[in-house]
Formats: sequence, C-alpha cells, structure tokens
Amino acid sequence: MVSSYFSDARRLLCPLSLWAKRCPNSGEMTPVGGKRVKKGILERLNSGEVVIGDGSFVFTLEKRGYVKAGLWTPEAAVEYPEAVRQLHMEYLRAGSNVMQTFTFFAGKDNLESKWKDVNEAACDLAREVTEKGDALVAGGISQTSLYKNQKNKLEIKEIFQQQLEVFTRKNVDFLIAEYFEYCEEAVWAVEVLKESGKPVAATMCIGPEGDMHNLTPGECAVRLVKAGASIVGVNCRFGPEISLATVKLMKEGLEASGLKAYLMIQSLGFHTPDCGKGGFVDLPQYPFGLEPRVATRWDIQKYAREAYNLGVRYIGGCCGFEPYHIRAIAEELAPERGFLPDASEKHGSWGSGLSMHTKPWIRARAQKEYWKNLLPASGRPYFPSLSKPDA
Repeated sequence: MVSSYFSDARRLLCPLSLWAKRCPNSGEMTPVGGKRVKKGILERLNSGEVVIGDGSFVFTLEKRGYVKAGLWTPEAAVEYPEAVRQLHMEYLRAGSNVMQTFTFFAGKDNLESKWKDVNEAACDLAREVTEKGDALVAGGISQTSLYKNQKNKLEIKEIFQQQLEVFTRKNVDFLIAEYFEYCEEAVWAVEVLKESGKPVAATMCIGPEGDMHNLTPGECAVRLVKAGASIVGVNCRFGPEISLATVKLMKEGLEASGLKAYLMIQSLGFHTPDCGKGGFVDLPQYPFGLEPRVATRWDIQKYAREAYNLGVRYIGGCCGFEPYHIRAIAEELAPERGFLPDASEKHGSWGSGLSMHTKPWIRARAQKEYWKNLLPASGRPYFPSLSKPDA
C-alpha cells in the first residue's frame, strides 16, 4: 500500500509525458539501447532543473566514529569505505543529484603519502553510488594549510593539480573548489581546475562581511567567474539565514558587473546568528557542543524555498546537514523537480503520517501550519540561546 501510494504521488507531481520517459524517481533519460544517459551539471542547470547537493561528511562521520576531529581529514575513504559508501547512499536516497568525492582537506599538504590513495578511493566510492541513481560525481578540492603562512602560488597550485590528475583519470563529471576563506586562493583553485575542460563550481566559506582579506561577497563572486567558474556560491561556516544573505550579495555583485553564473548554496545544518566573521568555528560550542543549534527539517524546507526564490538552483548542505535535511530540500522543491525522493516513502509530508496516531493531540499536529509555526524548545531552562564568539 505504501509503495503504491508514493508511486501515485510521484505520478501526480510529474507530467505523464515525462514520467513515461524517466525513471520513477529520477531525471535520467532511457534510450532504446537500454543504458541510461545522464545529463551533465551545466545541461541540467541550463534547462532550469534544481540540482540538490549532498550534506555533511566530516561532521557526520566523526559522530559515527570514522573521522577524527581536528584536521578533519578523510582517511575513512580507505580505512572504512563501507561507512563512506553508506553515507553517500543515504544522500542519494534522500534526493541528492551530486555525490561529492570525500576529499575534503585531502591534498598532499594534509595527508602526505596517503593523499593519492584517499583521492582515488573517494572517487571510486562516489562513482559506485551514482550508478544507482540519477547523480553525478563532483571531484572536490578545498583550501590548503599553506596559504595563510606561505602564499606560495606555485606550491599551492601543485597540490590542486595533483588532486585534479586523479579526478581526471577517474573521469569525474565536474569539479568543485569549496571551503575557501580567501578569494585569492579560491581563484588559484579555479584556474587549475579549468585546465581539465570540465565544468567548475566554486564556493567560499564566508559570510556577508566577505573574505579574510575584506573582499566583499560580490567581488569574490566576480573574481571567481572571471577565473572560469560557471557556478559560484557559499558553503559551510554559516547557517541557512546568513548563507542566504551572502549569496544574495554575490548575486548582486555579478549583476552589477554584467556577469552571469549559476548560484550554489551549501549551508551548515546549524543556526549561527551569533557568530562573527569567522563563522561557527569561533563559537564556544564548536565542534562538540553544537547539537542544540541543529536546524529542523522544517527550517530546511524554508531554506530551500528561499534559496529557490533567490534564483539559486544548486542547493545542498555542509557540516551538520544530515540526510533528512537533504530530503527536506527534495520534498520542498518536489513540485519544481517533478518527483519525490525514495526516502519520502517513509515520510509523510508536513507530518501527515501523524494522522494515524492514537492520541488526538498528536493527530492534531498532522498539518503544515503546526510545524511551520512551531517555536522549538531546547529543553535547557538555564542555558542561553546565543553565545559570544571566542574570536
């Protein structure tokens, strides 16, 4: 009954002409020969599709016992591949269109002799999971540990080039330069990634105050696009509200310069209204006491809708962003996408499943207005709602 219900729901959301040509929960075209042909990232965005990214890896895998806090390096791709594979699968089932390689801080500067094995394994795991659905593999690089102190352009570019060689050999579908707090280093990353001929996205871990050299978000976006990025935006460091405000400034900067690019947002899964320029890393609760700040699924539906209304078409999450948060994006934007994710089979829209509960006051919660207007209590009567950043 449940499977039948959701199949019917997906059909109602998706025009019949598209339903006949596509897999029930994807946008893959099925040619007569049988093998599915996936559209590339720019082809999807050019056609107006909403692309849903994935969510947290280092934070989630740290909680599950597979990543060590501190350097947050991704050796788990080699040491515990089943854990990485499982998390990829959870995001795919929740609605993600992109499996980003688990290569955060995976350059030679952080992983030394292990860097190559980790990057190769991460690519293989991401590709394995994308073959199970309508998803693309994105090879990801991030800021180096060298820039703040040395700013050796050639050495830093060499680290990016090494990772790019693996991504090229593994034939990832596109590339992402993410988690850069200095625009200059992000530009260097984009310049290297563009050498591959593959589409490049670039996201910075900045807020409305701009990067650590005091470049505005708008100017950062302009420089990234001029360097060759087709998709620009923000990821990590800040919660949904601040991230949206920052992307809005990037959009305005691009429009003022007469430049065009697709917008991307991958917010934290935490609320951070009290953080400073450095983001959540400066909060006293970072990294082990952030749970009271976790966004609800309803917060994320609001985030997805506001991002869409802003013109963002690549929407995902970063640290603290769990698979159910990704499902919330997919459910909120199901009318635009034309289908629900597989994970919605076990989730009633806006709590509708509660209508079957035995207690009447819980049945009364099976409605959108209840959850949309709820002010969640923390259960901690003597704790403050905000804190003072340490930096």
